[in-house]
Amino acid sequence: MNSRIIENKKVLVTGGAGFIGSNLIDVLIKQNNNVVCLDNLATGHLKNIQRHLSHPNFKFIEGDIRDMETCLKACSGADIVLHQAALGSVPRSINNPMLTNDVNISGFLNMLWAVKENKVKRFVYAASSSTYGDHPGLPKKEESIGNPLSPYAVTKYVNELYAQVFATTYGVETIGLRYFNVFGPKQDPNGAYAAVIPKFINLFLKGESPTINGDGSHSRDFTFIDNVVQINQLAALTNNDKAINSVFNVACGDNTTLNQLILAIKSGLNKFEYNTDIEVNYGPERAGDVKHSLASIDKALTLLGYKPTVKFKEGIELTLNYFLNNEG
Repeated sequence: MNSRIIENKKVLVTGGAGFIGSNLIDVLIKQNNNVVCLDNLATGHLKNIQRHLSHPNFKFIEGDIRDMETCLKACSGADIVLHQAALGSVPRSINNPMLTNDVNISGFLNMLWAVKENKVKRFVYAASSSTYGDHPGLPKKEESIGNPLSPYAVTKYVNELYAQVFATTYGVETIGLRYFNVFGPKQDPNGAYAAVIPKFINLFLKGESPTINGDGSHSRDFTFIDNVVQINQLAALTNNDKAINSVFNVACGDNTTLNQLILAIKSGLNKFEYNTDIEVNYGPERAGDVKHSLASIDKALTLLGYKPTVKFKEGIELTLNYFLNNEG
């Protein structure tokens, strides 16, 4: 058995019909696992897991993490839980902090309790780089966080606090993964709260002008989905006591401005002979946005053996290829 990949386990993926969750499921099924997907399809899509629905080692539960009975049922017999279910987006949380709190905190607490009750071996959960808030230091290091800048950031920090309490009080093994701007195939380009990369690609493909919030100098540590899949597996399997009940940055350790992102997308589309002579609009900065984001990945490298395999430019090409072949 390869100690770096999950094999022959029963794995629950919450939010499994979403972007990150469905990419995890694709890999877990290939690796001969028994996979349960829990998703209420609020932001996830059935099409993301469609090809697995008839697979004998796959089970889909349409349900909500805000319902305790559903969480207890979904966790039954699981060796590992990869908890991706959440209501993302800083702007959405500013527009409706009650709903974000309900899903991301109450739902998270339900899942922790269900994991404890079912004696699940390991609970790996999606944390967030938004937890760094107004801390000015770059690169971001796990032990130094600031004040949260949005309701969403508050909820993701509370997740870390609850995970730590469940570790010390109930002996639940948890690992939090602070994702930095994940992108790649199956990411939804539509809707008011779509992530920037699929949204921009989709607009360019339609010949429409994207709008950048601010002057384009905001920077992000864009992280391709394959790197996220890798570290979820490493976190689920590690026996390193220093890694268990801790949190890790998940990124590439490199940052890209939004203006550089536009150039990279245009460059990639030019190879496919798409017209990219499209103006970019610049609008006001968004409330709650962090100006610059860059991760230190030293802790993940040292304690988990994490090493990003796909860097930004290759990731953009892979993502463009997916959208061009799947009509967005």
